[in-house]
Amino acid sequence: MKVAIQGEPGSFSHEAAKKLNAEAEIVPFSLSAEVFTALADGTVEAAVIPIENSLAGSVLEHFDLLLAHDVRVERETLLRIRHNLIALAGSSMDDIDRIFSHPVALAQCRHFLATHPTMKSVAFYDTAGSVKQLVELSDHRAAAIASAAAAHFYGASILQSDIEDNPENFTRFFLVRRNGESVADPESNKISIAFSVENRPGSLVAALAELSAIGTNLTKIESRPVHGKPWEYIFYVDCQIHSAEEGGRALAALKPHCAMVKELGRYREAGKSRE
Repeated sequence: MKVAIQGEPGSFSHEAAKKLNAEAEIVPFSLSAEVFTALADGTVEAAVIPIENSLAGSVLEHFDLLLAHDVRVERETLLRIRHNLIALAGSSMDDIDRIFSHPVALAQCRHFLATHPTMKSVAFYDTAGSVKQLVELSDHRAAAIASAAAAHFYGASILQSDIEDNPENFTRFFLVRRNGESVADPESNKISIAFSVENRPGSLVAALAELSAIGTNLTKIESRPVHGKPWEYIFYVDCQIHSAEEGGRALAALKPHCAMVKELGRYREAGKSRE
């Protein structure tokens, strides 16, 4: 199976894709929009995207892309995010004056950066991409913050492991496939839904009350603006369900109160592992 990711080989998305499908052929793209285009046009059979980080919050662009394309979330997984200081083989801590990484990774390592004030942090488009760059440039003064997998993939060395501020750092990833090719999990216990409500008082409360009335446990709600319609919003919710059939009842309960309802996927909830 060809699986698209946003980012370079060795990234956390690459690691999550292999966790979801160990035999997958990983196809990297620079932009998330390119990932969804490749999935839509059949270049790849699936995509693995980060949807939420336990510290940084939701990846909002990916909600918009899920809504805009005819795709379905088939599985999810949680990945423990471990940040490492990576440099060229032979480099030492005293050599480093610049650290490259994705802005979110830099933000999650503030304590380490604060205790090393001579190392200037520089935002880069991708964690693994920052490792790739320093290897290509053979820059012994530069380092990167990325996964251990990135260090191994590009032949770099880990100078210090686990430099993240908070060990409770997990990212939730979705495995996404084209709607007609997605295989439903009969043991699904979670559903993701996008909906918009009529612009009248109490409409959102009424919609959520319907979910509560059928015993569905709402675990997440996110709002996103409707493009071209100021002050109108799409709501994204995750709900725990007792069976795949209960997901259908949740959709039916929402429809009388909503201008639009779209199921994004029914899947099995991922368990948290510290590995």
